[in-house]
Amino acid sequence: MLRRLTLTTVVSLAVLSAAAPGAAASDGPLPRPLLPLHLLQSGGGPTHLTVVVSGSGDPAADGSYELECEPAGGSHPVAQQACERLAQLPGESTDPFSPVSRDAMCTQQFGGPATARITGSWRGRSIDAAFDRANGCEIGRWNSLRPVLPNVR
Repeated sequence: MLRRLTLTTVVSLAVLSAAAPGAAASDGPLPRPLLPLHLLQSGGGPTHLTVVVSGSGDPAADGSYELECEPAGGSHPVAQQACERLAQLPGESTDPFSPVSRDAMCTQQFGGPATARITGSWRGRSIDAAFDRANGCEIGRWNSLRPVLPNVR
């Protein structure tokens, strides 16, 4: 049976190893702990998100969903596709979870009353992000996270 190690477990093991008898500060730098391959590939930690959507106009899309990746699971309706999208994000130039800059020039279009909140951890990073479709920038930000967030018209 393969057990999943959390980043906390790996760090704890590294600290215990460093505190081994005979290890002294003058012995040089501590060896880097070996991380499981899935943690190296995922950027250092697990993904567990809670996605809450309201006002989408689609009763099937509104609600609260849990999303876990590696392996994909939870109550999210398209967990596998959502995890695949999240895996693509680190290679893109913008952080989809950061708010739109106050200096951004956004088209003044309204994309509907849908709102969403994503909380939890992504690749070991704490996430607490709010989404709406109030202007072109916010619509683009929402769309960049499809299918984590539902397709809204």
